[in-house]
Amino acid sequence: MRSMRADQLLGGRVEELVRIQQSVFNPADETERFRRQAGDIGALASFTGYVRAEDGRVDTLFLEHYPAFTEARIGDMETHARERFDVQDVLIIHRHGALVPGEPIVLVAAASAHRKDAIGAVDFLMDYLKTDAPFWKKEIGAAGERWIEPRMTDVKARASWEDKP
Repeated sequence: MRSMRADQLLGGRVEELVRIQQSVFNPADETERFRRQAGDIGALASFTGYVRAEDGRVDTLFLEHYPAFTEARIGDMETHARERFDVQDVLIIHRHGALVPGEPIVLVAAASAHRKDAIGAVDFLMDYLKTDAPFWKKEIGAAGERWIEPRMTDVKARASWEDKP
């Protein structure tokens, strides 16, 4: 049985399970809140990505997006992950705007009865977010600005899901 989704009432308030936001978040607090709301689970897998300084070359990472479009696309992929894996809940938090090295940029968590589904859902969603999520990323540092494209390893990882059931 799936637990309540973002548009349902949880404990007297609406809990957003897919959030695109500018503000910094605390991964440990978000993961614990998600674990509590997920209910009776056997596994919780999560991944937190942080902004890298790239050996001092990056002072700021700037992410642009089109709000309604980005949220809809990520929401579609979250739904696809729920269909593909036996998960009770999925949490996706992705930041946009100006971020500095050391700050969290993304948190993906999945709760399920068993570890393989939770881990699989997180891995699947991260491969999607790294390659196909509609964010435009720019590194800003002493040498100027540079737009970032997905790495070939990320593209190959994403493509590998096409072959998996």
